[in-house]
Amino acid sequence: MNKLDLSYLNGYWEIEKVTFPDGSEKEYTVNTSIDYIEVKDQKGFRKKVQPNFNGNYHTSNDAEMFSIYENNGVFTLDYKTDLSEWHEKIISLSENSFTVLSEENIKYRYRKFEPINLEQ
Repeated sequence: MNKLDLSYLNGYWEIEKVTFPDGSEKEYTVNTSIDYIEVKDQKGFRKKVQPNFNGNYHTSNDAEMFSIYENNGVFTLDYKTDLSEWHEKIISLSENSFTVLSEENIKYRYRKFEPINLEQ
């Protein structure tokens, strides 16, 4: 992974799987909310949105701001809100999926969100 790959983070993502430190997993087949991520110049934000069946999204104004740092080829998302600070290491990143590792050693795997198309 390199700095240019960070642009893959831009867009709508849904959680696919969480792997806990003991190796147990939780899979998500349906998500009522998804994450919208926007990155520019190694800074960005993440916000929760709810997709509607008409293709639009409902969102609040709450956003989690982050900066991206590189250390020995490892990229880390450093989040800072009024209430908390935390870090997530990017383990893998591609056009269609990414995985981060939390400070609690929990892996979060995301897949690119595909809107539901009810028109046939």
